[in-house]
Amino acid sequence: MNLNTLLERHGGWLESGPEEGPVVSSRVRLARNLHDTTFPGWASKEVHDRVWNEVVLAFDHIQDGEDFLHWRMDELDSLERELLFERHLISAELAERKVGGGLFVSPDECRGVMVNEEDHIRLQSLQPGLKLQKAWEEAERLDDELEQSLTYAFSSKLGYLTACPSNVGTGMRASVMLHLPGLILTEEINPVVNAVSKIGLTVRGLWGEGSEASGHMFQISNQITLGKTELEIISTLDQIVLEVIEHEKNARLRLMETQKLRLHDHIGRAYGILAHAALMSSGEALDLLSGLRLGVDMGLLPKIKRQDVDQLFIRIHPAHLQREAGEALSPEERDVRRAQLIRNFLEGK
Repeated sequence: MNLNTLLERHGGWLESGPEEGPVVSSRVRLARNLHDTTFPGWASKEVHDRVWNEVVLAFDHIQDGEDFLHWRMDELDSLERELLFERHLISAELAERKVGGGLFVSPDECRGVMVNEEDHIRLQSLQPGLKLQKAWEEAERLDDELEQSLTYAFSSKLGYLTACPSNVGTGMRASVMLHLPGLILTEEINPVVNAVSKIGLTVRGLWGEGSEASGHMFQISNQITLGKTELEIISTLDQIVLEVIEHEKNARLRLMETQKLRLHDHIGRAYGILAHAALMSSGEALDLLSGLRLGVDMGLLPKIKRQDVDQLFIRIHPAHLQREAGEALSPEERDVRRAQLIRNFLEGK
C-alpha cells in the first residue's frame, strides 16, 4: 500500500479553529507491551514478527480496524519513513528501525499505533487544539478494543510494564503543542519553561525529546506516570497549559500595546521574505512561518487562514517536497522548491 492517500489531504489534528490561538494540537500516547514477551530492543526477528502478527489480528477484531492504513517499516523506503515522521505519525527511532517495526494509522491520522518501537505498542491519539480529554477518550477506546485480543504486561502493584522505567504506571504521555512567539519576542520564554519544569512537566521542541523549538513550537507533556491516574495527569497538564496560554496571550497584547512597530516589522519581514525568497531552508522557513502565523492570530493578515499556515509547517519538510516533486531532490533543489511552494501560497494574499 502506498502513501499517496496521506498526501492528498492533511491530518484532522491540524484542523484547529481560529479560537484556538497559541494551541496547535493535543496528544495522548499509551505505551503497552505484550505479556511474557521480550521488549523490542532485546527481541529477535521472530519475536518482532510474532508481535506484528498479533497486532494485525487484533485490528481485525476492532470496530473500524479495516479502515486503518498499515505498513511494516521494511516495506517502505527511507523517504517514505521520513514522510511518516514529518507528519508526526512515527518517531525517529521507528523511522530508523527497518526490521520489525510497523505502523497502523486511521484515515484522518488522529489515531495511530506504532508497533515494535521502544515498546511493543505505542498508541497515540491526536486532536486539534486543546482537547486533551477527547484525545484520552479516543486513545482509551482504541486501547480497550485492542486489549480484547491482546494480553498486556501488567503489574497489580506497578501498573503497565514498559521498556523505559519512566513510563511504568499508566504508560501515558499527554502533551500539547503550543506556538509561543509572544514569549520569545518578549524574552519571557525561559522563566515560563523553568516554572513548568519545576512542577514535573517537560518542555520539548517541535519533534519531541532532544529537539529544538523550531518555528517557536513547544511541546509540554507530563513527566511522571507512576502513582497518578490518567485523568489526574490530563487535569494537571490542562491546567498548566491554560496558564501558559494566558502568558502567551498577555505577551502578545503587550507587544501590540508597547512595541507595535516592532511587532508589525517582525510580521512584515516574515511575510516579505516568504513572498519573495528564491531559496529557503527548512529552519528559516519554520521561523518565518511562525511570524506569519502570529500575524494571522493578531488579525494583521486577514486573508490568510491559520489552518493553511499549519499545513505548510508539514509540507515544507524534505520528504514532503520530494514526494510532491515525484523525484529525489538535492538540498539546494529542495530549498528552491520550498521557496516556490510558499511563494505560490502567498501569491495574491
